[in-house]
Amino acid sequence: MLEFVHPLLLLPALAVPPLVWWWLRQRRGALRYPQTGLFAGLPPGRSRLARWGGAGLRGTALLMGVVALAQPRWPDLGTRIPSEGIAIQMLVDVSGSMAERDFHWNNQPVSRLEAVKRAFHLFVTGGDGDNGEHLDGRPDDQIGLVTFATLPESPCPLTLSHSVLAQLLDEQEPKKIPTECRTNIGDAIAWGLHRLEKAQVQRKIMVLLSDGEHNIPPPALTPRQGAQLAANQGTIIYTIDAGGDATTGEALEGARPDGDSTPTAAELRAGGRKALQSVAEITGGLYFEARDAASLLAVCQEIDRLERQPIVSFQYRRYYDGFEWFGLASLVFLVGAYVLETTVWQRLP
Repeated sequence: MLEFVHPLLLLPALAVPPLVWWWLRQRRGALRYPQTGLFAGLPPGRSRLARWGGAGLRGTALLMGVVALAQPRWPDLGTRIPSEGIAIQMLVDVSGSMAERDFHWNNQPVSRLEAVKRAFHLFVTGGDGDNGEHLDGRPDDQIGLVTFATLPESPCPLTLSHSVLAQLLDEQEPKKIPTECRTNIGDAIAWGLHRLEKAQVQRKIMVLLSDGEHNIPPPALTPRQGAQLAANQGTIIYTIDAGGDATTGEALEGARPDGDSTPTAAELRAGGRKALQSVAEITGGLYFEARDAASLLAVCQEIDRLERQPIVSFQYRRYYDGFEWFGLASLVFLVGAYVLETTVWQRLP
């Protein structure tokens, strides 16, 4: 699509038709001859063509010159416009407990991780959920993925290629090896912050989803320590608790990181919930609970709504300048008029 850098400079083009008309109305020189009746039967020749042709070529030359001054250009539609949205780092728990099949999607039982995959897929790329929930997607945002269990991993860095991100998210599975299937929230936050450092945007957020408590002893960071790092960098964290409610008195294998005693499942769930609440509070984010697919999608909708504020940014695109071609065309038409009027359109006097 043709654009002009200085469109106001096109206004002189309005003067071109009056100038052409004025040029046609100019009186031409004539030869004095005592009697012109002898020429009445002669063909008109090229006088009319010379007059109107010269006026047309000169008018076109002026018009091309005006267009050249306005600096026309065409955008290169093959180049991408990098728009500056926000940077979103998704932190997804892939510990062994995420294999629990206590979520339902389309009335079919699915694992917690599978429900997270489908909900986050809609959050990133857009679409309709199980009960008609609609998400528009985040096409202008850089989104990355960090998964964590005993150790954090980064399957996908921040990217605008959301189809690739969704594919890598779909490939994630809960950890099964006992030494790899614990929950390390603190180091996951630190790793997510490291990935966000490269994002050249004004706003950076993280969405942390876990179904359990942090159960990795030092030197791993605690969730509060990770949250404090995020707060120092101005990164807010939305936390989503996707774990079920444990029954009081139910025993759980293993001990707390300090090794003092063996807590019940209810105590550990309460501790995990409190840790996620603290992370959101310290960073200025929000804490959500998602006990089923519907509530998980509702959480994604709420986060999507909260992060829809407009952000002022610069956009860049490669352009092809056309002013030199219009300037050359103006010169060609002007020279063409002069050459024709001094040769085949030459008139006397």
